[in-house]
Amino acid sequence: MGKPAAERRLTETEAKAFGGLLRSSPRKLNLVAQLIRGKSAGEALALLTFSKRRIAGEVKKVLQSAIANAENNHQLDVDRLYVSHATVGKALVMKRFHARARGRGARIEKPYSNLTVIVRERAEEVAEGAEA
Repeated sequence: MGKPAAERRLTETEAKAFGGLLRSSPRKLNLVAQLIRGKSAGEALALLTFSKRRIAGEVKKVLQSAIANAENNHQLDVDRLYVSHATVGKALVMKRFHARARGRGARIEKPYSNLTVIVRERAEEVAEGAEA
């Protein structure tokens, strides 16, 4: 007895990875996510490796996880993968206080974000010999 297995929400040529509670604001994380949207998996990894933004390393881990899921769980060809979706969402905001002059306190907010990366396998291209 138990509940039936949930149906797969993605198509057969897609794989997903989720990064929760990444220590960056959604606005800053979305700038990095914009870099990789629509790019091939290899090109996206190269962009994230050499990006100067601090959060790029965490985004790279999530992307590598999505690629590994595609290869190991769904038997997709790694060379034909590209980033079809990179979605950023808001998570919790930790609120802290910083001591100020005259016994006052200033509020400091430490935002967290969620990241979902979906990679998809490109359709096979038509043979180049047929065009000539």
